Amino acid sequence: MASATPRSLKARLNNGEGPFYGLFLLSFSPTLAEIAGHAGYDFVVVDMEHGSGGISDALPCLLALAATGTPAILRIPDNSPTWAKKALDLGPQGIMIPMIDCPLSAQQAVSHCRYPPAGVRGAAYPIVRASKYGIDEDYINKCESELLIMCQVESEEAVRKVKEIAAVDGVDCIMIGPLDLSVSMGYLGDPGNGKVKEIIRVAEKAVLETKAEKGSDGGRAGAYLAGFAMPQDGPEELKKRGYNMVCGAVDVGLFKSAAVEDVKRFKMK
Repeated sequence: MASATPRSLKARLNNGEGPFYGLFLLSFSPTLAEIAGHAGYDFVVVDMEHGSGGISDALPCLLALAATGTPAILRIPDNSPTWAKKALDLGPQGIMIPMIDCPLSAQQAVSHCRYPPAGVRGAAYPIVRASKYGIDEDYINKCESELLIMCQVESEEAVRKVKEIAAVDGVDCIMIGPLDLSVSMGYLGDPGNGKVKEIIRVAEKAVLETKAEKGSDGGRAGAYLAGFAMPQDGPEELKKRGYNMVCGAVDVGLFKSAAVEDVKRFKMK
């Protein structure tokens, strides 16, 4: 008898579980992806925006994560129907779209993840990995409800409109990007600036308020809150402030720190 399919990350969030702790994967190393899964991360973001790889490089990482039962989220380079289509055909549990500055761009992002007539996603469901190459005949009936759509808020303009972005039908999660947000405010190299912290708190409060509100059907409305920990704002702090998803590190950053310390220990001796 086949084992039951584990509940998706989105289903666990909707069930009130979390907060969940994740890792960004920029190396596109299936080995590091597998290690991350075995280490116990709740999810891994395979980063095609700032990482060196693309769709064909992401696939081995998704296979490695699937072998450990770890949910994969694909971050695409921009709000493009082509990138979304190719990413979703790989079958990630979530998709992260950068630089969402207004409700219209959020609506476009959602439409890229929906088949017509609700959206513009191209259809190849009988032959792609997402549907187990057509073996999962129920894929088209469940894929949209199971997919976690994450919109990144990374500018002052986006923060001003974050409640409207979070209210867009289909937006499941708002991911605050502290680095790009600080740069948009003129604080390149200074993400810990007090004014950056202030606007991040504004965005956090707005998103958390949307999730506390009731929808028209009496259920919960709004979006979940996700963020990336920084040296001056660690993962434990984000957890305390009510984040549902916390990204604590980057694979190449972890290796860099370990390598530098390893060399330092030897040289000091």
